[in-house]
Amino acid sequence: MSESTAPIIVIKRIKKGGHGHHGGAWKVALADFVTAMMAFFMLLWLVGSTTTEQRAGISDYFQNPSAIEGVTGVSNSAIDLGGGMIATTSSDHIPDPDAPLDDMSKQLDIEAEARALEYKQLEALKQEIEAAIDANPDIKQFRDQLLIDIMSDGLRIQIVDKENRSMFDSGSASLKSYTITILGAIVPAINQVNNKVSLSGHTDQSPYVSDDESYSNWELSVDRANAARRALVGAGLPEDKVGRVVGLGSSVPFVKDDPLNPINRRISMIVLNKHAEAALKEEAGPAIEAPVAEVPHPAQKYTPNAAPGGGADARMRPTTPAE
Repeated sequence: MSESTAPIIVIKRIKKGGHGHHGGAWKVALADFVTAMMAFFMLLWLVGSTTTEQRAGISDYFQNPSAIEGVTGVSNSAIDLGGGMIATTSSDHIPDPDAPLDDMSKQLDIEAEARALEYKQLEALKQEIEAAIDANPDIKQFRDQLLIDIMSDGLRIQIVDKENRSMFDSGSASLKSYTITILGAIVPAINQVNNKVSLSGHTDQSPYVSDDESYSNWELSVDRANAARRALVGAGLPEDKVGRVVGLGSSVPFVKDDPLNPINRRISMIVLNKHAEAALKEEAGPAIEAPVAEVPHPAQKYTPNAAPGGGADARMRPTTPAE
């Protein structure tokens, strides 16, 4: 066979490549996982190394990050007028800013311990009131209308209306017989503590219909709060234990999205903590006098005057202002 007719041989060589580049996303995920695990074990270590009082203080902080509080069951904050279910605070021990660092740390520890102790006392009072309600067959059926929680001012006990079961006569400040029984059952437990009590009345947003145009939900809420006070005093609560009685009308609804809900009609009773009691006393304290502005001393007036001797070489001297 000649060279011109020889077959052409083609050799194919297949190059086997690697698996290619998968990127570095797995490294980021691994780093996030390691960081999360480190934070988790650090949290476990911190929880294990703190005391019960310190953990209670940390819990108080996260439940109540705001420092704004009120004394009527309503926060003074413009954001939340209804108050929150947050832990109590105490102002019995106020740190001295001029104290040395070690002394200030001790004061902060004392304050945290006092706050934790007061919280435990209010928690025990809450449990005692709940037990008294459950043990009384006459009021146990109204258990769903009793809301008990701990908020910034102390232990709050709310007696709310329910559809077809009101705490008051319709449009009136007259208490139902079972409402008087409920209030009377709470008094023995409250009398075991020295804290004062604050009462506030609330209505829904339904306009009060009456021939007397000057009487509105504001007046009705005040009258209902005062009627609750009389029932409590009649059941054995000392008169001087009542620190405040206010009516808030429909300004602080329990259900903000439904101002006509019957639950908005309620009586709120708060066993005040020491901090709230102190704030209440400050409101009744003497007024602060306006500071007197100091009159600035007139600046010395300088006028040219020739020194004795006169002439072109005479020096100028200042003259004192006229008497």
